[in-house]
Amino acid sequence: MKNLFTIGLLLFNISFLAYPQSNKGKVVTDTIYSENLENQYGENPNRAVSVYLPPGYNDSNQRYPVIYFLHGFTGDNSMLTPMAELLDFAITTHKIRPFILVIPDQKTTYDGSFYSNSELFGNWEDFTALDLVEYMDNNYRTIPKSDSRGITGHSMGGYGAIKIAMHHPEIFSTVYALSPGALAIVREYGPNSTTYKEFESVQNQEELNKLYFGKVIVAFGKSWSPNPNNPPFYCDVPFGYEGEELVVNQEVLEKWYQNMPFYMIDDYLDNLKKLKAIKFDWGRNAGDRFTIQCEMFSQKLENVGIKHFAEEYIGTHTNNIYTKDGRIPNQMLPFFDFYLDFSQE
Repeated sequence: MKNLFTIGLLLFNISFLAYPQSNKGKVVTDTIYSENLENQYGENPNRAVSVYLPPGYNDSNQRYPVIYFLHGFTGDNSMLTPMAELLDFAITTHKIRPFILVIPDQKTTYDGSFYSNSELFGNWEDFTALDLVEYMDNNYRTIPKSDSRGITGHSMGGYGAIKIAMHHPEIFSTVYALSPGALAIVREYGPNSTTYKEFESVQNQEELNKLYFGKVIVAFGKSWSPNPNNPPFYCDVPFGYEGEELVVNQEVLEKWYQNMPFYMIDDYLDNLKKLKAIKFDWGRNAGDRFTIQCEMFSQKLENVGIKHFAEEYIGTHTNNIYTKDGRIPNQMLPFFDFYLDFSQE
């Protein structure tokens, strides 16, 4: 009996030493200065970046794939701290192998960059796809190749993930968008809503702050159609009114089409085909602007032969995502576990 006890204790000690002695990862926050974000309109080119390092990161020389997570409108990188528990949970329950996840702060003075290059307000896409990736590969033990990089995000971040993946399949091999917005001009984004009518009467930022969709429209404009000669918001929008009659600015509308993934598909077919895997989802009760545009985007991808996964689930735009039984640990992370390359070579 004594020998059996000794053998059992020895096996326990070997097993204990073979795994990280902590099942918790670590969140660190860095600051990156980017020339791509230099501007004359008050946007800070020094951006906070929060990085999740998996359990055992400091105890080995192992390299890890990286998942780039883009936050939503009005959000920032600080969301990674409460998310870390979900990431630990996903690793310890073997939903995904150990990985690095990074969230850059792209909250602007107008609440969100839409991860786009703007002539006036900074090149936020270049910051994300070029500067951020280079920084991570130079400063952390990443696996520095496209097959080991995935990009994801929620809402505005889901939009950014899709668009950046469409532009840069040589950098990101795999994309998963959680309830993406701004894929197409529908509902509150379109002229059949009250959004542009209400926006016509806005004279300053204080009045704009009372209109949520007005703020989104201004963010679209600053991202996609900036105009230094059009104060107070220094951007153009595609729809306006002369009295009660709708007026369409076709030149501006074309600029918006060039930045909304539904309208970008035909021009980026070759890039879409290079991606290893594409998935996006949306809550059935998220509201028409999300359900309709996601269905439109999926249908058009299908019509041009782009393999992808599209899933509607029971939920709203925000629930059933950031919980242990939600989309991040049970759908998004396992998706990346399957498609990303975790090999050390």
